[in-house]
Amino acid sequence: MAGRLLILCPGQGAQHPAMFDMARDNPAAGRLLDAWFDDPALAGPLRESLEGPARFSNRVAQPSIVAATLATWTALGELAPAPALVAGYSIGELAAWGVAGALDPLDAVKLAVERARLMDACMASGPPQGMVALSDMPIGSADELLQRFGFHAAIVTGDDTLVAGGLARQREALAEAAVAAGGRAAVLPVEVASHTPLMGAAVAPFAALLHAQRWSAPAFPVLSGISAEPLQDASRAVDHLARQLAEPIRWKDCMDACVEAGVTVALELGPGAALSRMLQARHPDIACRSITEFRSLGGVCSWLGRQLE
Repeated sequence: MAGRLLILCPGQGAQHPAMFDMARDNPAAGRLLDAWFDDPALAGPLRESLEGPARFSNRVAQPSIVAATLATWTALGELAPAPALVAGYSIGELAAWGVAGALDPLDAVKLAVERARLMDACMASGPPQGMVALSDMPIGSADELLQRFGFHAAIVTGDDTLVAGGLARQREALAEAAVAAGGRAAVLPVEVASHTPLMGAAVAPFAALLHAQRWSAPAFPVLSGISAEPLQDASRAVDHLARQLAEPIRWKDCMDACVEAGVTVALELGPGAALSRMLQARHPDIACRSITEFRSLGGVCSWLGRQLE
C-alpha cells in the first residue's frame, strides 16, 4: 500500500535569516518572495526577519514564518506528491490553510500581520504576560498548579508536557512549584500568553478579518489545533483559527490524529525541525524529516519518493 504524506507547518521560534534561501532556488517561489518583499504592507516585517533580534517579535515572526512556509511549499509543491493531511502549530495553522490552497498566499501572510497586531494589543492592554514550559509532571499535578498560580494550558505536547501562559509576575513561582512537585520547568523568553484567555479580545476581530477573506475549497484536509480533527470547510476554518488565539493547542492529540489518518511519512516545511522531532518521538513508525535537514529541493523529493513508494 502506498504511503500517506503529512505536511507540517511550524510555529514561530526557529526563524533565521537564511530561511528563504532554499525556496529562492525555485523560479515560482522566487517571484512570490520578490512580490512579498516589494509589498509596502509586508516589506518591513519580512526584511526585519533577515536582520537582528527583531525577528523574534510577533509582528515580524508571524508573517515571516507564514511567508517562509508558503514559499517553501510553492517551491516544493509542484515536485512533491500530494499530501493526505496538513497540520500547523499555532501560527503554522494559518500557513496550513495556504498550503491546502484554501487561502491565497498573499492573503495568508497579510492575515499573519493582523494576527500579530491583535495579539500584541492584548499584551499591551494589561499586566505583563509570560509562559512556562512544564515537563515530567506527576499525573494530576499540572492542573492544580496552573489553577493555583492563575496560569492556563496553552499548548499540550505530551501526556506530562505542556506550555502554560499567564501573568509574568507568577511565572517564576509556578516554575519553582512545578520542580518541587517532581516535574521540570523552564520560564520561556516569551512576553505574550498565546492560546490562553488573555488573548480573548483578539478573537472576534480576527474572526471578522478571516470572514472577509476569499476562501477556496482545500485540496486536502487541515488538522485543527484546538480539536485535532481534520477540517475541509472554510466556515469551520474561520471559527477554529480565531478561537485558537485564546484556546489551548492540543498538539499531543494532533499527533495521535495523524496516526489515525493513516499517515506514514511527515515532512516539516521549516524553519526548524521541532515538529518532526516531536512526532518521531511519539510515533516512531512515521518517517519524519524537516526540509532544513536537506541541501536541496531535489534531495527532499528523492527522500519522499523512497518513503512513499
